[in-house]
Amino acid sequence: MSEFHVRPARTSDILGIYHLLEPLVERRILLGKDLAVLYGAVQEFVVAEAGDELIGCGALHAMWEDIGEVRTLLVRPDWLQRGVGRRLVEKLEHDARNLGLSRLFCLTFEVAFFTRRGYEPIGEHVVAPDVYAQLLRSGDEGVAEFLDLAHVKPNTLGNTRMLKHL
Repeated sequence: MSEFHVRPARTSDILGIYHLLEPLVERRILLGKDLAVLYGAVQEFVVAEAGDELIGCGALHAMWEDIGEVRTLLVRPDWLQRGVGRRLVEKLEHDARNLGLSRLFCLTFEVAFFTRRGYEPIGEHVVAPDVYAQLLRSGDEGVAEFLDLAHVKPNTLGNTRMLKHL
């Protein structure tokens, strides 16, 4: 198995992340993100690289005092089943604990992958009503997906909403 390492993303990685994302957007597996959005979120990303090649990425987005989201997790097809996704998630979970988060959400087609890492499918009511009311004010689509709001249902068809207690 070839060696790779995981590190925080830099602005110079954003074009590579964008190009990793493009095929999945075309296949409607992930939603597209504009370059401006990716650059604005660079501090949320970690990347996996082998030599000077970007082979995967993932992002951690804090949504509330104790809840974050693992988002934009992807691995280049020729690196699947080689531990890249697992290592990316481990790094994001480590970062989440450092931020003081105790729960991580994901919206995924890869249920088995996340189940092996301790995530479980969730229902609708995973936050207190007062927190729900505050989160409704967010313009972030990931928060809307977490809350299972009707306007994001077309984006989430076939996906499973999952949660892990850290």
